[in-house]
Amino acid sequence: MSENQKKVLVIEDEEIIRGILQKKIENEGYQVEIAVDGEDGISKIREVMPDIIILDIVMPKMDGFAVLEEMKKDENIASIPVIIVSNSGQPVEIDKVKEYGVKDWIVKTEFDPQEVINKIKAQL
Repeated sequence: MSENQKKVLVIEDEEIIRGILQKKIENEGYQVEIAVDGEDGISKIREVMPDIIILDIVMPKMDGFAVLEEMKKDENIASIPVIIVSNSGQPVEIDKVKEYGVKDWIVKTEFDPQEVINKIKAQL
């Protein structure tokens, strides 16, 4: 890994989505770390200090909102940009994540891996 290679943390419980994201993001030259649920995600955030986080909302153990809440409380990780990947895309959910400073979101049903790359590049 090169010193200036950006780190992307994918926090996603669905294996297929996780695999697609990991492959696509790595192909763009980013280093990818994976977490399978919110609890794992919080510890990985603190461990690897990613440049950006791709975060699912509905997950076991700790959902995406709880991850955002935890991040908000910790000044070391509070400013890391987050892109939400969610099944819903409901306005109420989008408004809620905006309150946490989330920069962007993707609805899984309209999911295009290239769109994820474009959003990552826009945030970094």
